[in-house]
Amino acid sequence: MLTGKRFRLERATLAIDAGGPSRRAVTIPSGSIIKVISTPPDVKGIIEVSWDNRTLQMFAVDVDLRGTEIPADG
Repeated sequence: MLTGKRFRLERATLAIDAGGPSRRAVTIPSGSIIKVISTPPDVKGIIEVSWDNRTLQMFAVDVDLRGTEIPADG
């Protein structure tokens, strides 16, 4: 389970901001730290993350391929 884990993105990665009347693509820059806040059960392969005081949706595989987990004590 990814919920609660933090990752540093090694490459810029696309995410979706669904917080308004329409969805918008957002590029999260390389070096950014994201935190997984949920894994919606109704949408396979999508996770919700917190970044820059925003809640975004990303493909879990993108985090797996482009992110490095930050240990809980780090």
